[in-house]
Amino acid sequence: MSSDLLPSIVRIARDAGDAILSIYDTDFKVEQKADESPLTAADLASHKRIEAGLADLDTQLPVLSEESREIPFSERSTWPRYWLVDPLDGTKEFVKRNGEFTVNIALIDGHRPVLGVVHVPVTGVTYFAADGEGAFRQNGDDAATRIAVHDQPRTPLVVGSRSHRSDEVNAYLANLGEHDMVAMGSSLKFCVVAEGGADVYPRLGLTSEWDTAAAHAVVNGAGGRVVRLDGSDLDYNAKDDILNPHFMVLGNPTRDWLSYLP
Repeated sequence: MSSDLLPSIVRIARDAGDAILSIYDTDFKVEQKADESPLTAADLASHKRIEAGLADLDTQLPVLSEESREIPFSERSTWPRYWLVDPLDGTKEFVKRNGEFTVNIALIDGHRPVLGVVHVPVTGVTYFAADGEGAFRQNGDDAATRIAVHDQPRTPLVVGSRSHRSDEVNAYLANLGEHDMVAMGSSLKFCVVAEGGADVYPRLGLTSEWDTAAAHAVVNGAGGRVVRLDGSDLDYNAKDDILNPHFMVLGNPTRDWLSYLP
């Protein structure tokens, strides 16, 4: 069962987080990748720790990571199960040193994230979930506590991107009407919905599959959903490119959040 792997994946994510923190307070350099997104030594150090940790598990599953070589769809489309990794999600937030970045490790099975671990290096908080086990938050070495989406009516709490705010999101919020908005970076936005701190996260802009998969599993485990704008579930490794369509992270089930789309 995928849940049997959770303790090991949590350990690997924390180890990667330690590698990131060893660079966080240094005078690191910032390079630009081909898509003009930032790259630091911390991204690569985390990638190496995760790659080594997953290899030691001897699951014989392939790994698709943001910092690994590009793998053509003709090859990865044959994978029934694989690890999908973002070694440092929120590099822009890392560069700003605001703490809002994460380590993301997911297990994809049949186009679905069936296990996910999201670790926040600066705070030591880890979110994790596996199919049939629910979702949990753990503070350092404290006992893990079960989390769930908020399920009661209230003034909508919306979480959105700190670095990527689109005109479409602004139009959505105008249609929604009265609401409270919180901005933050990385996959933390999913986790805030999963633990009931926000009701909805409209992502009407570009993301990649490794940005979302681990936190998607956490949202699922907490009783929420991650859906395309037509209401169908977001899936993985089902097409040639690695980009996600626009999507919504739905927590609180008391409103039809899709009805406010522009």
